[in-house]
Amino acid sequence: SSRVVQIQSQMSERAVELLGLPGDQPCLLLDVGCGSGLSGDYISDEGHYWIGMDISPAMLDVAVEREVEGDLLLADVGHGIPFRPGMFDGCISISAVQWLCNADKKSHSPPKRLYRFFSTLYTALARGARAVLQLYPENSEQLELITAQAMRAGFTGGMVVDYPNSAKAKKFFLCLFVGASGTLPKGLGTECADGEEIHQAKFTNERTRFRNAKGKSVKKSRDWILEKKERRRRQGKEVRADTKYTGRKRRPHF
Repeated sequence: SSRVVQIQSQMSERAVELLGLPGDQPCLLLDVGCGSGLSGDYISDEGHYWIGMDISPAMLDVAVEREVEGDLLLADVGHGIPFRPGMFDGCISISAVQWLCNADKKSHSPPKRLYRFFSTLYTALARGARAVLQLYPENSEQLELITAQAMRAGFTGGMVVDYPNSAKAKKFFLCLFVGASGTLPKGLGTECADGEEIHQAKFTNERTRFRNAKGKSVKKSRDWILEKKERRRRQGKEVRADTKYTGRKRRPHF
């Protein structure tokens, strides 16, 4: 329907804006889950080139009929992004990445598929490029799973949430940086009535998390271990129960 088309193009516009592309030169973008090419139309209108990937032959047939300007590839991004290193100046994705959290086949492992997607995407993007992935997470565990795999693959960045206080207009954009980390853009509608900002959850490079006063990482400390176990539980892995012995040093053996 025209309403869906309108929402889709608004999100595409916002995703491209969050990419922060240089205004004076055409860029080559990857559109993950491009469907019938609606976001691609916006990219073309902005003077950029694009390649779209989608798992649905029917959707790509519609894109071909509509004579979109981008090149189209029928593929499952859970198998990885099959392009040469550093090829793209940016990547956008509208309402697609959350599907990687579903295991459609016995052999599908969502963490593995997400990691395969993010690690090959990281390679396919030029240094300093961004990926902006708009998604509809089912719950906070899904967000955690998706962002954890993106960080594991080497990305920095975080979630930009537009209109966080609105049930209808709230939108999640995972904004990822390759190489030098930029500052995370602000979400739209995040100012309260009195001009106070709502603080968004940001995650940075995992590795700087556990630091003691001297700046050394307190790896293997009890807190570090408990936090790691908690993280693995959230990812649905089997983890032993915490006890008073968790994180204790063993005596040296003679």
